[in-house]
Amino acid sequence: MSTILWLTFTQIAASGVGGYLAGRLRTKWMVVQTDEICFRDTAHGFITWAVATLLTAALLTTTISSIVTRGGEAAASVAGTVANAGGAVVKNAAPSLGENMDYFVDALFRKDMSASSGSFSAQSTGSEINSANSNSEVIRILSNGIRTKILPSEDRRYVAQLVAQRTGMAQADAEKRVTAIFDKVQAKLKEVEVTAKESADKVRKASSYAALWFSVSWLFGAFFGSLGAMYGGRRQGL
Repeated sequence: MSTILWLTFTQIAASGVGGYLAGRLRTKWMVVQTDEICFRDTAHGFITWAVATLLTAALLTTTISSIVTRGGEAAASVAGTVANAGGAVVKNAAPSLGENMDYFVDALFRKDMSASSGSFSAQSTGSEINSANSNSEVIRILSNGIRTKILPSEDRRYVAQLVAQRTGMAQADAEKRVTAIFDKVQAKLKEVEVTAKESADKVRKASSYAALWFSVSWLFGAFFGSLGAMYGGRRQGL
């Protein structure tokens, strides 16, 4: 609102002063009728505003274009984020989800501390998997599931096997955990998507309002430029 008021005020003030000077400094017409003088003064004021507007538009073309197109760019950014969500792309496009991806993977391999010590004996064998490699693999699997919006049954079973090896859980319980974590990842991504869309909508609305009020302020400028020229012409005859 403050931007709109300031933009309108500057248009009215600048156009009014420019029109007044155009009317006040014109050549004095001695044998021209009153109606003709009013028309000519109005035309001088309008021309003054038009020239000033053209110069301003020429100087601010890049800025105005950026304001008008920012809404479209934001929408395209949202579409790219949703289409490429997952893994490193998610970390770049949606930092809040990327930071939580490691947390979700850690949650998959979390051990049940209340279980008996015998339940962890299976992890002491020589076939213990490499944690870093398995984490990266799981991230890639989850990322693919996010892109396709579904986690294939073979992927779910494979990830559950890794979880069972790392935690000592039963295969059925591991699959339930994988499904629960994947649902949490999708819910988090949906939150990020909604937030991004809301931001894009705000930018689009701001861009529309800016374009609208640019036009309205220019109309005010044309009116007060003409009015100022007519007033300045009358002051010249006093």
